[in-house]
Amino acid sequence: MNQSAANKLQDCVQAVTPLDRATTSAIQARLDDLTKPQGSLGRLEELALQLALISRNAGRGPSPKVDPARIYTCAADHGVAAQGVSKFPSEVTAQMVRNFLHGGAAVNVLTRSAGVELRVVDVGVAHDDFTTDVPDSAMLLRHKVKPGTADFSVGPAMSEAECAEAVAVGISLAEQAAEEGVLAVGTGEMGIANTTAATALYCAYLGCAPERITGPGTGLSAQEVRHKAEVIARALSVNSNALPPAPPLRTLAALGGLEIACLTGLILGCARRKLAIVVDGFISTAAYVAAWKIQPHVADYAFFAHGSAEPGHRIILDQLQARPILDLGMRLGEGTGAALAIPVLRAAAAMLNEMASFSDAGVCSAT
Repeated sequence: MNQSAANKLQDCVQAVTPLDRATTSAIQARLDDLTKPQGSLGRLEELALQLALISRNAGRGPSPKVDPARIYTCAADHGVAAQGVSKFPSEVTAQMVRNFLHGGAAVNVLTRSAGVELRVVDVGVAHDDFTTDVPDSAMLLRHKVKPGTADFSVGPAMSEAECAEAVAVGISLAEQAAEEGVLAVGTGEMGIANTTAATALYCAYLGCAPERITGPGTGLSAQEVRHKAEVIARALSVNSNALPPAPPLRTLAALGGLEIACLTGLILGCARRKLAIVVDGFISTAAYVAAWKIQPHVADYAFFAHGSAEPGHRIILDQLQARPILDLGMRLGEGTGAALAIPVLRAAAAMLNEMASFSDAGVCSAT
C-alpha cells in the first residue's frame, strides 16, 4: 500500500473527535427563548442545534455559519458497467463531466441558484475527452488515481493501495476547503454504474440482501433490476474475503468506486476539520457508510440532504436512524440534493443567530 496515503488516512481517522455536547443545554435554552412557541420551527431547530455544536467545537464561536459552502462532485468509471447494469454506456461519465464544466448540468443550475461553489474532481474517469476546450478550468480538479475500476463481479474493483490513494485525495480536498475558509461541504458524484457499487457496499457493510435494496438507477426495467441484483450477489460471493469482519477499507476497495472512495475521504477529512458535511443521496450515503465504518464519529458532523427515490435509500436511512432534510422524489445524484439542502441549513443558522428573544423583543412568553 502507498505508505503516504495509508498514513494520511490513519492520521485523519485518529484526529476525528466526537462533538463535546456540554453546551447543548445553553443552545437549547436560546432556541426556546426565541419569539415563537417552543419547537414550532421543528427540524429547523434541530439543524440549528447541530450547527451550533459544530461551530462551538471548532472554536468558531456560538453563532453558526454555513457559508462559504462548496460541493465536490467526484467522477469515476466502473468496470462493472460491462455487465449491463446501467441504461447508459461508460462514455457518459466523461460526457457529463464535460457538461459540468460547461455549466449545463442540474448540479450547475442548482448550485448557482443556491449560491454554492462547485468543484468537479476527476478521480478515475476512463475517457479524457472533456479536458479540451474547458471554459472554466478552475472548476476541474485533476486527481485521477486510475482510469476506472475493474469489474468487481469477477474480482476486486481496485487494490487497497489504490483505494487508500483515492481516500487520501478526498482528505486533501477537505483540508484545502478548510484552509480556504469553507464551512459546509456537500458531496456529489458522477459515474456510470455507481448505484451498483453503492448497493454492493450497503449489502456488505449493513448486511442487506441485494434483491431488497437494488433499484433502477438510470431507469432499468424490473427484469434489468433483477439482473443487477444478481451481478451484485455474484460480486459479494467473488469478494467474500473482503466482507466484514474484514477491515472497512478492504471492503471499500473490493466493492466500491474511486469516486465513492474519494467521497469517503472527503467526509473523514471534513469531520477532522469540524466542517458541516451535507451528504447528497444514494451513492453519497454509501460513501458516508464507509467513512462511518472507518470512524464512527463522522456521524456528529453529517447532515443528510434528501431521501432519494432510489428504493433502497429509505431502508438504509432507517437503518442508520438518519432523517433527511428534504424529500422531493429526486434520484439524480451529482450533488443536486446537497445544493438544495444547504440553503435550509443556512436558514437554520440565520434563525438561531438573528431571531429576537422574548426578553429582547418585549414579547410575553408562554406561561
